[in-house]
Amino acid sequence: MAESTSVRLTQQVKAGGCASKLAPGSLAAVLSRLPKTSDPNLLVGFDTSDDAGIYRISANEALVQTVDFFTPLVDDPFTFGEIAATNALSDVYAMGGRPLTALSIVCFPQDGDLDLLEQIMRGGMSKMREAGCVVIGGHSVRDAEIKFGYAVTGMVGTDRFFTNARAEVGDALVLTKLIGTGVITTAIKQGKALPSWTEAAIHSMTLLNKRASEVVQASSDVHAMTDVTGFGLMGHGREMAMASGVILEIEAKSIPLIEGAQDAVRLGAVPAGLLANREFAECVVADSDTAAIPDDLRALLYDPQTAGGLLISVSATAAAALIVDMNNAGVKAARIGTVVARPENEKRVTAIRLL
Repeated sequence: MAESTSVRLTQQVKAGGCASKLAPGSLAAVLSRLPKTSDPNLLVGFDTSDDAGIYRISANEALVQTVDFFTPLVDDPFTFGEIAATNALSDVYAMGGRPLTALSIVCFPQDGDLDLLEQIMRGGMSKMREAGCVVIGGHSVRDAEIKFGYAVTGMVGTDRFFTNARAEVGDALVLTKLIGTGVITTAIKQGKALPSWTEAAIHSMTLLNKRASEVVQASSDVHAMTDVTGFGLMGHGREMAMASGVILEIEAKSIPLIEGAQDAVRLGAVPAGLLANREFAECVVADSDTAAIPDDLRALLYDPQTAGGLLISVSATAAAALIVDMNNAGVKAARIGTVVARPENEKRVTAIRLL
């Protein structure tokens, strides 16, 4: 739907989309102090900073559960609802799961225009229908800033789910979406974005990771997977590397970018979330001796993505075939790096090495 509303939703909030999330360093500090859950049926919890939790309910089946909501990052309410739903569903797809049901989460001003709220919820339900996921209820609270999203429950086989903790040395790294939604949506908020930038970013943020996840499920060579969202490529790459005990070598110039992303950085459309991500992850990111990365490209490595793509660790011998299968399924996948061993007794902990 074209952005036609006379109310600019992006002007009603301080930060939009995944850029509005709590800084990863702050969140990590709290989570590290919480007690770990001991339950033999808990297959994936929050200790590895994975995308969703997985809880076994039978010998062969498990629940996948996640929740995600945020503030508007585009002005059209229907489109905002679509993006919020796409983003919430992504965590289930990143675990290899199939979404089943969703509960909506609504924060809305007491005296807000209810027609806007209706359009937001209609947009969200349209994407849920596309995913084959049923909205069965929800919860709302009064809030000066609009926020919207979903808690999603899915199913996955106990012998066929993915985490960010199983990347293997020698694997290829494949990314399934372009990078740059954070800076472009900031440019939208600042009135600096060209229509073509906005169109490209919205297309990315409303494209479900369903087909990409299905292609992965059909492969026996994928070892680890995560989606790239609010913590940016470096933040989520850091989590995969740390959880797997490896280093991700990423060729910065191979990372596909949304049209206008570098221009948006040059125009100063840098969200606070990007700066927080950089503060959190840059300490474990190192340049190789031959790296020559422009400042605008380096900034985008930390750009908070909304409804971003999947970062996949796949056997190097199967990477080319996986990318072909992705492209045939309408997914623009690209190889961006390799998984290498972490040296023993290294003085500086490195999670990502940029080439």
